[in-house]
Amino acid sequence: MATRSRFRLLSALRTPASTRRFATESRLDSDHVRIVEVGPRDGLQNEKKSIPMETKLELIRRLAKTGVTTIEAGSFVPAKWVPQMASTAEICEQLLTSPPPSENTIAYNYLVPNIKGLESLVKIMDATGVPADSPGSASKAATTTEISLFAAATEAFSKANTNCTIAESLERIKPIAALAKTKNIRVRGYVSVALGCPYEGPDVDPSKVADITATLLEMGADEVSVADTTGMGTAPRTMELLQALKAAGIANSDLALHFHDTYGQALLNTLAGLEHGVRCFDSSVGGLGGCPYSVGATGNVSTEDLIHTFNSLGLHSGVDLAEMSRIGAWISEELGRTNDSRAGKATLARL
Repeated sequence: MATRSRFRLLSALRTPASTRRFATESRLDSDHVRIVEVGPRDGLQNEKKSIPMETKLELIRRLAKTGVTTIEAGSFVPAKWVPQMASTAEICEQLLTSPPPSENTIAYNYLVPNIKGLESLVKIMDATGVPADSPGSASKAATTTEISLFAAATEAFSKANTNCTIAESLERIKPIAALAKTKNIRVRGYVSVALGCPYEGPDVDPSKVADITATLLEMGADEVSVADTTGMGTAPRTMELLQALKAAGIANSDLALHFHDTYGQALLNTLAGLEHGVRCFDSSVGGLGGCPYSVGATGNVSTEDLIHTFNSLGLHSGVDLAEMSRIGAWISEELGRTNDSRAGKATLARL
């Protein structure tokens, strides 16, 4: 009984649509959920087999036609750190000069680990003459350019991932965020290992996550994605974390949630986020992904499974499940790996 009273999964979602009241971004209605597609960056970065640049671009082109409005396109990290992201500069140039056709404005996001990474991105933007917000034309789709900045919720992971303390990593982020703002580049923050650390275990302090999230927002982040990088999170601990974020004064409209499915809990954690009022979630087509600094962490929650879940609850993402399922099957075959989306495989079986 105590568990039932503490954690009422979907109680709010069972309320008739006309009477629902959710804390969401003002531009979204109460039944809209935004999906951030992380497959081309977070999904591919840990693949051992070298992936041709054309395959990466084709993945992005296909995703742009599904209805998603934000796509992680690459990472300006040194190739020796993440070899799979070595072609990011070329991909960025292609997306700026010849963006894929899309009915929506697509935001293309790039991870930048340091000021040098952002300077590389800005150099490409200056060379192409394409601003961060490109309105498009009769022959070109409208696009925006974003960056992502990472901080970790534990000292051990911060030192393993960025070779510095949490405080030092936040100091490094300050000038990056400041430069991005001068170029009108939207900034997305990430807080890694928010629900479990491969070095310190599952008991990550929720108040520390809230403090880091608040600091990123104060530095100018437009949104912070709180990430269960290891997939250790459970629904009750997700709710505890969300309550800590709320107590710190952080609005749901400033948050996204990023779940990995290592222990099969990603959709349950998503439901916890929905009940709390969060309306932005990261996912990866075909369940691609993993973390090079977290041994055993499997892929992100699959975009297809997320769309199916939202559809079943009467929520709307604007993303085509059938088309996303086709992409999941295609990219899985290209990579020579198993398609990890159950909803994707089931959807294709019925088409």
